Amino acid sequence: MKFIKPLFFSLLFTSLIIAQSINESKIKSVGPVSHMPYGLTKINYPGDSSIDITYYKLNLTVQYNPNYLIGIVTVEAKSTIEGLNTLFLDLQNVLTVNSVTLNGQSLTFSQPSGSAKLNITLDKTYNNGEKFSLVISYQGNPASSGFGSFTFDSTGQGQPSIYTLSEPYGASDWWPCKDTPADKADSADIWITCRNDLKAISNGNLMGIVDNGNGTHTYKWKTTYPIAQYLISMAIAPYSQYDIYFHYNSTDSLLVSNYLYPETMTISATYTLDKTLDMFSIFSDKYGPYPFLKEKYGHAQFGWGGGMEHQTITSIGFVGEGLIAHELAHSWFGNKITCKNWESIWLNEGFATFSEGLYYEFKYNKSVYNNYINDRMDDAKLASGTIFVQNISTANSIFNWNRSYAKGSVVLHMLRGIVGDANFFNIMKTYAADPSIAYGVAETADFQRVAESIYGSSLDYFFNEWIFGENYPKYNVVWGYSNLGGGQYSVNLNISQTTNTNPIFFTMPVQLKITIGSTDTLVTVFNNIGNQNFDIVINGLPSGLTFDPNNYILKDLLSIVTGVEDEAVPNIFTLAQNYPNPFNPTTTISYSVPEKSFVSLVITDLLGRKVAELVNEEKPQGNYTVSFNANKLSSGIYFYTLSSGKFIKTKKMILLR
Repeated sequence: MKFIKPLFFSLLFTSLIIAQSINESKIKSVGPVSHMPYGLTKINYPGDSSIDITYYKLNLTVQYNPNYLIGIVTVEAKSTIEGLNTLFLDLQNVLTVNSVTLNGQSLTFSQPSGSAKLNITLDKTYNNGEKFSLVISYQGNPASSGFGSFTFDSTGQGQPSIYTLSEPYGASDWWPCKDTPADKADSADIWITCRNDLKAISNGNLMGIVDNGNGTHTYKWKTTYPIAQYLISMAIAPYSQYDIYFHYNSTDSLLVSNYLYPETMTISATYTLDKTLDMFSIFSDKYGPYPFLKEKYGHAQFGWGGGMEHQTITSIGFVGEGLIAHELAHSWFGNKITCKNWESIWLNEGFATFSEGLYYEFKYNKSVYNNYINDRMDDAKLASGTIFVQNISTANSIFNWNRSYAKGSVVLHMLRGIVGDANFFNIMKTYAADPSIAYGVAETADFQRVAESIYGSSLDYFFNEWIFGENYPKYNVVWGYSNLGGGQYSVNLNISQTTNTNPIFFTMPVQLKITIGSTDTLVTVFNNIGNQNFDIVINGLPSGLTFDPNNYILKDLLSIVTGVEDEAVPNIFTLAQNYPNPFNPTTTISYSVPEKSFVSLVITDLLGRKVAELVNEEKPQGNYTVSFNANKLSSGIYFYTLSSGKFIKTKKMILLR
């Protein structure tokens, strides 16, 4: 699902993204992360856990002006318990149930006021694994909740437009179902009867159109792939149709049918729709074959402001390149593999948002991808709470742009930086094909399991802090160097982080670009302490250091300080910034003496009281370093002062205990 930002405070307008972009060491694991760490509370989902849905048939008659829905829905299921004799389906009670039958026999049922449940008493007791088939007849004017679960609307030319968007809790607004993403039906039929001058579009393959002889016709759609209830859709309008084909090998092709309002079907729109074929090529290469090759793909225009990845037939509010890429990527991540629960929505939306950037990279160039990721990082820094959604009571909480979309996508970008491109794309392709979750449902632990199996080492720290933790690291960096002789130097580096809540500090491998003359050397350190020192031996005099040069980490770099002066002895007294700074409990201070002089170097506190004297003697010309151990001092701000004759220089340093 993709949103337009102006309509929702946390959502993104995407139609112009690409145009703007173009122009302008490892640790041991104790196993995958817990599904519910840090005291999270599991929220009960709608949907009867005593049944397993295997098939839906929706036979719907849609009347427009007056607006009305008449439905006959077949639900095939099997018991998951011993002794099942009652069950419930989710259905809003603005819809009136006329009858419930099983094998032609009428069953007792009720619709308690305010419960949104259809309670059914079965004809007998069913044991674990036993199957049965219910037929529910109902009618009414559906309510529309969430983002517009069932909407009677009109096109820009005033023609009828009726559409559905059931994610997350809206399927039961218009048909009886088990309203949870964890229970996919094995297959589904969707039959839609409407006026002859309208087209009715839905999931899977079109098996036929029946003229009913009364001014209506019935579109019979069928999907033979597993499908979650919220991905079953309906879109009715006087569509213009534009078909293109994705040739996925030398002899076979996939139909891509595009249904737009007549006024939207312009040359510009078809030009953008044609880019869907490039997206197919890129995603098929990186993620594996399109998951629904036996059926189709397509777009059906609807009146909502963004897009929704209805399986094999995405609903779009406008024709936009980024929107189309986002929704197509859901075919792999969201439709083929569906988040098991709404707390794990990042597995759908974070993956699709990242895939937009991936499309830009391989369609255009890496700089477009980098610009896109930089924008998502800006959004992600505004995220509140954990990516694992702890409050799934509202659609806006689940589909929070900054958290579920932007930060979720940045997590994949960071993982790519950690494991490298070859491993990363192997992870994505292996995850999409994993037999334990393909065409099923997944949680973060499933993705972590696959990622670790490819990477060959634990990523527990990564998923715990980025999916189940909050915020992002804020770094202070101090670096210097010492001459080891023989052309070798030691780069002395300190990385410190401001204190976070959960986690207290972030564990991450950090890339460093060290410049030696005209050559750049890339090294990686594993930062797993809040205040940590590193010594990196290099060949040649370092002239610069860049922290995270490829922008793999969502972060703020608060400061980066060079703690050394040039090797040559200056013709004046100099006093360098101590490094590391902040420090705990030791730090190094460097200074230079231009000629033989009596030198004093003292440490004072905020009140000007001397707490240490490091130097008080005559020094010949030269560069000097002195170590200061503050293990007997408390945290705080201190000053160090170098003096000699009329020369006095003071600098500030910070002790963090």
